[in-house]
Amino acid sequence: MTPSAAYPSGGACKRGAAIPPQAAGGAIQLCSQGMGHRFLSALARQGRLTSRLARASSEYFRRQTVAMKFNPFVTSDRSKNRKRHFNAPSHVRRKIMSSPLSKELRQKYNVRSMPIRKDDEVQVVRGHYKGQQIGKVVQVYRKKYVIYIERVQREKANGTTVHVGIHPSKVVITRLKLDKDRKKILERKAKSRQVGKEKGKYKEELIEKMQE
Repeated sequence: MTPSAAYPSGGACKRGAAIPPQAAGGAIQLCSQGMGHRFLSALARQGRLTSRLARASSEYFRRQTVAMKFNPFVTSDRSKNRKRHFNAPSHVRRKIMSSPLSKELRQKYNVRSMPIRKDDEVQVVRGHYKGQQIGKVVQVYRKKYVIYIERVQREKANGTTVHVGIHPSKVVITRLKLDKDRKKILERKAKSRQVGKEKGKYKEELIEKMQE
């Protein structure tokens, strides 16, 4: 069947695109993508697609529209992104393994998150081990993208206790291990955050000059 025969509106349907509902002999023309879409298209061709189902399906196709890509040099391919994530070097993993700061620390330093490190005190807020208990980070294991916390343990079948790996996104930092380098990072992040807040705002001197 030719595209013009399948779609009396005239245009050929691209795979993954949604054609807006058009009345063509009582049938709603939809683009087929996958088995469900093909079934809807078959119903439309036979004139058996109800108006309610047509509205629901058109709304579904409208939501499936893909957002425009702004940077052609950044891939959206799932397999490529997964490959780069699991083969990332250590300095990249350090950034990925960042954790949000608690409300108190966020107000104190004006910083939202920091790469986690050994001797930070954290609280697990998501997952099986979430609770009010606060523990110190014993090890940051970048190879597996997990951290080990002193009180988060489990017992093995032979009776020994081992630490359970927790992903940094599941914890909140309640106390930072501060040294000279980390203080510099906090100052830099707070400064850039403040500049971002002031961006686009008119200053008093500039307003006075404009009024003159």
